Amino acid sequence: MDCSICTTMPFILRPPRNTICAACYEGARNLISLVNKFDGDIHGNNNSKFNEKGSNNVISSSNSSCKGFANVIKWVKEMKEMEEEVNEKMKFIGEFEAAFRDEIHTDILVKPGNNGPPIPAHRALLAAKSEIFKNMLDSDDCKEAPNEAITLPELNHEELDSLLTFLYRGSLPLEIIEKHVYSLSIAADKYDISFLQKFCERHMLTSLSSSNALDILDISDVCSNLTLKDTALNFIVKNMEDIVFSPKFETFALKNPHLSVQIIRASWMDIKSRRNAL
Repeated sequence: MDCSICTTMPFILRPPRNTICAACYEGARNLISLVNKFDGDIHGNNNSKFNEKGSNNVISSSNSSCKGFANVIKWVKEMKEMEEEVNEKMKFIGEFEAAFRDEIHTDILVKPGNNGPPIPAHRALLAAKSEIFKNMLDSDDCKEAPNEAITLPELNHEELDSLLTFLYRGSLPLEIIEKHVYSLSIAADKYDISFLQKFCERHMLTSLSSSNALDILDISDVCSNLTLKDTALNFIVKNMEDIVFSPKFETFALKNPHLSVQIIRASWMDIKSRRNAL
């Protein structure tokens, strides 16, 4: 079929010149769906409202789609402006990181657990990012607020620096998160830093492979992350031969017998399910 969209020479098309191929048609439908989805997320779902007489004023899906497709250029421009605004906000917020790096008006030392050098930080930021930190820094009838330092015993100096950097910046370079994602995930769980928990979870889900699936299953169990645990367990079941016969599995099994049992049970249920499907 001659396509008026993807052809490289539209002037040679035979009449009618408004036909499109299946690929362009499906692409247009997907684009309309995407635009309408984001438009609904931003502006709210106002497709169904009741007028003063009580009748249901419903915008038809076809009209909504046409509107979305006609305004796609405007929508893309709006998304670009929103992206630029977010980048400006991130840059503005990121200036607070300079106060951390340059130790401007820091008022608390945060010590790692391996007797490494402490890192100066700001009480207000720590308290704002974590309710646990807030409680640690507060005083009450039973204890005084720490005047000089607090200690995070589960982190070494490098891991502690990564944690504090995240609290000030809201992100970490890929090489840092790859190196410390497990320790940061445990710290995020212990100190109830939900944004860091989600940040670590997303990274582990996207980087899940045969080489790290056992580590991710272990961390998900420690942090009671059911989404991460189910995903890792399903991945291990689907890649049993590569993982179970690896040198790493024996060490894992000795350390985590309860997870090894769960792997065996999940594998058996998977085999049983496939047999029943035959």
